[in-house]
Amino acid sequence: MIEPLKSSRQQTEIDRLAEAHLDASLALSPLQATYLGIPGQDDKIDDLSIQGLRAQRDLCSTTLEQLDRLTPVDDVDKVTVAALGERLRLQRDELDLVLDGDAPVDLNVIASAPQTLRDIFDIMGKDTTEQWDHINARLEAVPTAMQQYLSALTWSAEQGQVVPQRQVSQVAEQCRDQAGAQASTFDALLEEATDQPQEIRSRLATAITGAKDAYGELASYLTDELAAKAPESDASGRELYSLRSRSFLGATIDLEETYAWGQQELARITAMMAETAEQIRPGATVKEAVAILDEDPRYQLEGTDALREWMQVKADEAIARLTDTQFDIPEPVRTIECMIAPSQTGVIYYTSPSEDFTRPGRMWWSVPKGVSRFSTWRELTTVYHEGVPGHHLQIGQTVYRSELLNRWRRLASWTSGHGEGWALYSEWLMADLGYMDDPGDRMGLLDAQSLRAARVVIDIGVHCGFEAPAEVGGGEWTYDKAWEFLNNHVNMDEGFVRFELDRYLGWPGQAPAYKIGERLWLELRDEVQRREGDDFDLKAFHRRALDIGGVGLDTLRAAVLREL
Repeated sequence: MIEPLKSSRQQTEIDRLAEAHLDASLALSPLQATYLGIPGQDDKIDDLSIQGLRAQRDLCSTTLEQLDRLTPVDDVDKVTVAALGERLRLQRDELDLVLDGDAPVDLNVIASAPQTLRDIFDIMGKDTTEQWDHINARLEAVPTAMQQYLSALTWSAEQGQVVPQRQVSQVAEQCRDQAGAQASTFDALLEEATDQPQEIRSRLATAITGAKDAYGELASYLTDELAAKAPESDASGRELYSLRSRSFLGATIDLEETYAWGQQELARITAMMAETAEQIRPGATVKEAVAILDEDPRYQLEGTDALREWMQVKADEAIARLTDTQFDIPEPVRTIECMIAPSQTGVIYYTSPSEDFTRPGRMWWSVPKGVSRFSTWRELTTVYHEGVPGHHLQIGQTVYRSELLNRWRRLASWTSGHGEGWALYSEWLMADLGYMDDPGDRMGLLDAQSLRAARVVIDIGVHCGFEAPAEVGGGEWTYDKAWEFLNNHVNMDEGFVRFELDRYLGWPGQAPAYKIGERLWLELRDEVQRREGDDFDLKAFHRRALDIGGVGLDTLRAAVLREL
């Protein structure tokens, strides 16, 4: 066990309130406790009913009332008040919309209850009999949780609020896969438990059957009942989109200006891709260059074991090269584990270290079924995004900073625009430092950046009803226009790109947070450099900004510029 730094700052009333809120939040969300590496509730699942949502909303309101009565005693308190107040007001406002019958209970292809309930088992400990007892207990709770969720969807539909048909049908298909006799990734848990006693395995097999049956029941409900009530339009509408954009960014943006900027940024990246294609083979188009790279044996890996080993080597190399030269990386944060997730959803993600670092930070790749060949030119930028200097540095060092930050600030203050924006900023930083000079690796960076810029345009355009770009005929956005636009600017497998588009349509405001967050990080760095002139030090800027933790981007800017 690694002890975090001991606090050298006297804890304040505001710190105690933030930590009490964290404890109360985790009591309502055992899944979030597991995700954060906080033990004690790994055998439980959140209440997914409307009553569960009301409890979350009431907690937000109670904490806000208490926060408004407290006075900051130092700059750290000022940031906590701004960050906690901003997060809770947005969460309360979003919950109020659902509970007042003005927005639907969430159901989407990537980040709603059906995905969360399966994915949580990937990151649970599996080394001891006690840990497998927790897995079994949580699996046995899945049917009840699914019934609660189904009741919430039904209640929401009775208020006239249902998510679009595309999300209903796609999630139903996901649920059918999980319920299937052959395709369900729940069955992977049995393979992971091969060294456990027969009693554990027998209980596990029964619990898996119950979980699969629950997914089958949800699939039937979505197909047979909810789909008929779901609207055809994928658009959320501008009012709801504005709220969700603020929630994901922690910042208020001009949507029209950002929509135009997204198109300009995409054009800039497209031009850079053309230049890089010329380096790969003179006269080659981007698509021809991509085909060349995909067939080049220098960039090929076969099998998930080879993929994991390559990820680990590259992640470790980045930590070794950047420590003390570009970043002050605490000793326990210099360890990262690269993992292949059993769930096979195609998602790549990061999970934070536990507070005592007994569980290290981990980079997970949930490799899709049937995929066994990987092109490293596409993925080096992903290692930097998820590892160092991306999420692992950003989140890991925040967890370690107990001498500066209360537990809520260290463990639970997360905003997509801050986190994903920093990770994209990190990708470009590695290019600026010379780590992406290989034309193949640079094409991978640019192709990923093209995806991120294209989804700014699609996400804002579709959900806010803006006119589509001329390259797809202008006029009103449709699914076919969105697909054509995305396909024009991304060189990835069709299945992945289709899933990406469904994700944007079902999770308004989240996907653009990456590229917009990167933009706001760059603007902040440029502003600090302008103010400090010749005294500007990039390493010092990074340390100063990251020490604030994962606050909303408006709060980050005010804190760094000392304007709170």
